[in-house]
Amino acid sequence: MKIVDFIPTEQLKPFVRTYRIIESQDELVNRVLPNTSLAIAFRCKGNVNYIRENRYDNLPISTISGIRKSVRLINYSEQTVTIVILFKEAGAKAFFKEPLHELFEESVSLDNFIPQKKIAIIEELLAEAKTNNQKIAIIEQFLLSRLHDYKPDKLISAAIAIIQSKKGVIKIKELADTLYISQDAFEKRFRKTIGSSPKQFCYVVRIKSIIDQKQDNQNLIDLAFDTGYFDQPHFNKDFKLFTGQTPSEFFKFPSFW
Repeated sequence: MKIVDFIPTEQLKPFVRTYRIIESQDELVNRVLPNTSLAIAFRCKGNVNYIRENRYDNLPISTISGIRKSVRLINYSEQTVTIVILFKEAGAKAFFKEPLHELFEESVSLDNFIPQKKIAIIEELLAEAKTNNQKIAIIEQFLLSRLHDYKPDKLISAAIAIIQSKKGVIKIKELADTLYISQDAFEKRFRKTIGSSPKQFCYVVRIKSIIDQKQDNQNLIDLAFDTGYFDQPHFNKDFKLFTGQTPSEFFKFPSFW
């Protein structure tokens, strides 16, 4: 598998983290861990399937995926090319006015949000593009055509910064109090902007921070305790939901993106 990331242009940098082109010459299975933002995928060539309980579910050519808390196994056929738009937290909100929290743990065809005729044009252009730079140019033109007059929610941006600085270990009421807003109003505003509840978002940040901090020969349980876990069974359960493997299995052969 070949994975290449492309940096967005200045106009789209506030909303898009990266464009990722995934090419697989041979059939393979990839492990995709949960992330803190939404993503859109365009399949330019080949076939892509989700593996669910030994069942293969074919993905649409154009797919939008919400924030999730559980791992996904993706099967790429031979000679597959896929482009993934990885948004920043709250970035997708600049392109979609729909309630994105309904996408939590879901991946659906992009035509649920955009007319199929417009998507078909993008799919055709991507299939005909000869180079990766041409593909990225098509994606950027698509995004620019969707970009509406969006003003970032400064309160939610501050909440995200606090959650990340705390590595996901913070009580939602405490967070709301820090921002001088009621917990109920904060949770509604967060879901609308980010696409998940604050609690779900904190969970993803916490497990990701454990994986990112893990060093060779470091005691994983000590690290888990440092990030808010008080017993090993609870940590093991959350970790397996997030990665699909036990901690020892995952860190023995950590292959994922």
